[in-house]
Amino acid sequence: MRLNVKAFALACGLIWGLGLMAITWWVILFEGATRDLMALGHVYRGFNVSPLGSVFGLIWGFFDGLIGGAIFAWLYNLIAGQSRKQGQV
Repeated sequence: MRLNVKAFALACGLIWGLGLMAITWWVILFEGATRDLMALGHVYRGFNVSPLGSVFGLIWGFFDGLIGGAIFAWLYNLIAGQSRKQGQV
């Protein structure tokens, strides 16, 4: 079975970006907008616990998930294709 690289990458990007935004709003709901850096704030430039920071997290997370999902699906297809050629399923 092969993965559709574009569809898998898009799904990963949407899940990671929207998930990061949802987690940020969850923290804002219970602790308020503090503009403190979460651990991901050191990786994603502009991301912090604020409404604007959640938008930055959505954008960074989408592209990060998109690229990571594309690489994963491509590697999966590559490895699955090689195992079929060798007769292993």
